[in-house]
Order: sequence, then structure tokens, then C-alpha cells
Amino acid sequence: MALEKRVLGRTGIEVTALGYGAMEVRGSRIWGGRPVTEGQADSILNAVLDSGINFIDTSNDYGRSEEFIGKYLSQRRSEYILATKCGCTVVHRDENTDDTPHTWTRENLFRGLHESLERMKTDYVDVMQLHNPSVEQCEQGDLISVLQEMKAQGKVRWIGCSSTLPHITTYIEWGLFDVYQIPYSGLERAHENAISQAALSGAGVINRGGVARGEPGVGLGSADRWKTYEAANLDELREEGESRTAFLLRFLLSHPHISTTIVGTLIPAHLAENITNAGRGALSAEVYAEAKRRIDAAGEVPLS
Repeated sequence: MALEKRVLGRTGIEVTALGYGAMEVRGSRIWGGRPVTEGQADSILNAVLDSGINFIDTSNDYGRSEEFIGKYLSQRRSEYILATKCGCTVVHRDENTDDTPHTWTRENLFRGLHESLERMKTDYVDVMQLHNPSVEQCEQGDLISVLQEMKAQGKVRWIGCSSTLPHITTYIEWGLFDVYQIPYSGLERAHENAISQAALSGAGVINRGGVARGEPGVGLGSADRWKTYEAANLDELREEGESRTAFLLRFLLSHPHISTTIVGTLIPAHLAENITNAGRGALSAEVYAEAKRRIDAAGEVPLS
């Protein structure tokens, strides 16, 4: 079953509506990640491409993620669109954990770019994203000019920003980014309208956090977050045999302005489930409208 492809805004790139979030192969030192063996990284990354997914998102501060991509996927570079992020640094804290502060200078952005290219064994990235700076930080560091310099050097094809409200509203007004990465799910709808605003401005939209990080006790999801699901009685709208996370994934695929939603996993069987669920496509117009009505009534509404 071929995955649906959508155009990533003005880039013109066709990306699979289901992408892969490579934060899941970061390892245990970053943000409480799970340990990852070489074999696991090799297996899941190649399974991603074998499944037909053609969009991979990572970051300079995602632990071993970029290293693994270079080690196990560089020979397949023509098969996928690669997005990473800059502005990051990784600082050794103790024997088990690293910190990840951000430094918004030209020097650090280029340091991250060159480190990322070396790790991933490539001479370019398709999308380079600022890793969630404030508008003030972006202006003070003249960060867009830095990204444009990367692009002029041929090391970056398109420029983007991983961002949130309220900053993203200003960024959209500027009209300078080609791509935005925005958090959104059926259980966290604050950015629902911002996604549409970004897309209607001509930018591509990468969605993250779309399946609420899995159900409590199964994935990394928050029990509080899933209270909205319960309050909205969304189980009544699921098809027979459809899981809750599958329903939420299809809810995302129903948003007309999301180019790709990135879902990460370490487990090939979970990847196969995601592929199957995405292959079922968007919810019917009636079910999608009813789901939004119920979630609204449960108190989870988009911010303007």
C-alpha cells in the first residue's frame, strides 16, 4: 500500500503524509530517552525507508540520532527528504544525562550545520529549521540571514522554523520561512488555526506530537492529555478494531493543511501499525466534523 504524498508548501517537495521522527533513536542521555542499540537503529531506520516513508526529521541535539542516520542511511540518501534543526548545543552534565541549551549566534548555527552534515554523511540537508527561538532571539541574532547564507552555500535547500504560539504568528507574517514545524494533535488543538495560517501563506507544515505520544502506560503520553479524549467520548467514533492512537493519526490526516506528520518509534512492529493506519487515510468528513465538535465541547479548542 503506497503512502499518500503531499506537497511541502512552496518547496514543491512531495513528502509522505506520514513521516518519521528520528528523536526516537536519540538514546538515553537526552530527555529521558530509551537506550538504543546499533542493531535497533539500523533495523528501524531502514524499515522506515523500506515502508515507503520519504521524510525524516531530526535535530543536532537529538543525541545519537544524526549519527545513526549517517551510519545506516547515508547510502540511501536519494530515497528521503532530510530535515534537521540548528541553534542547539549539547553540554555534558553527569554520567547519565546531557543538557541541551540553545545559542542563537551565527557561529553556533554554522557549527551545528557542519556537525550535522558530517554526522549524517551528506553534503546538504533539505530543510534546516531553527529550533524554537523567540522572535526576539531571531531578530537579535539575525538568524534568517544566517539560514539564507547556508542556502546560498548550497548546504541547505529550504529554511524553516520549529515554533509555537505566540512567536509563530509573527514568523508567518514575515513570510520568510519555507517550512514550519508545529505541535498539534486532536487532544492539543491550540495550533490548529496557526497550521492553516502557515499553509495559506505558502509554507509547508510539519506536524509533531500528533498522536499525543501514545496512550498512558503504553507510550509516553500524559494521562491529563487523554482526559480530553475520554470527555469527548471519541471511542464512539472509532471504526471496529481501530485503536485510539490510530483514530488520532487519521484525525491529523484529515487536517487539510498539514503536509506531513512525524511519528517516531523504535519498534518495527509499531512502525508497521502506523503505516497501516495511515494507509486508511483521513476520517470521513462527517466523522471529522463530529470529532472536532465533541473535542470543542470537552474544552479543547484552537487558539486564534
